[in-house]
Amino acid sequence: MSEPTRNVSKLRVVVADDQAAVREPLAAVLGLSDDIEVVAAAADGTEVLAAVAAGPVDVVLMDLRMPVMDGTEATRLLTEEHPEVAVVVLTTFADDDSILAALSAGARGYLTKNAGRQDIARAIRAAAAGQSVLDREVQARLLATVRVGPAATPAPSQPLPGDITPREREVLALIGQGLPNRAIAQQLFISEATVKTHINNLFAKADIRDRADAVRRAIAAGLA
Repeated sequence: MSEPTRNVSKLRVVVADDQAAVREPLAAVLGLSDDIEVVAAAADGTEVLAAVAAGPVDVVLMDLRMPVMDGTEATRLLTEEHPEVAVVVLTTFADDDSILAALSAGARGYLTKNAGRQDIARAIRAAAAGQSVLDREVQARLLATVRVGPAATPAPSQPLPGDITPREREVLALIGQGLPNRAIAQQLFISEATVKTHINNLFAKADIRDRADAVRRAIAAGLA
């Protein structure tokens, strides 16, 4: 009898957490899903990059606080060097700085470690499909940031200037979902260079400082 063939439709996932007591059980539990295969486990950001380079990898489930290289820096480098790989943050930290830094770096999802296996698996599938999933606590904190954030944040009642084009609004909405430029280009069927042009125009028109500020503005405008 021949051996069963590997299910090529499985999502290839790297689990990154500096604590073996978290990393190993999580990898084992995710491996029970019919459509998910944990191809590597990493204890820090450098191991994540090495695992992705050895590839192929579809999604990285990323802790934030790790030694050597933390999850935010690893996410930023993955977004730049391997934009086809989606990052879902799974962390105990749900403070504003951690959330905005991770989304600004290019994470497509952000979950706290209170999430169950099914929630994590759904977030992995969504990220692989170019979508974004945020924990309810994370969404609440982002909305709170918009409502009571620094004075530089525009009021939600009129967050965007009138000369923003429909395409620029679409781009802002996708930034608000945590998508990197490559994924935005694929979603809108335009080139990555065109996405960058829309972002430059958008940031100039709306006085948006950076990608984290863009996430706040997207939420304020009801786009994310």
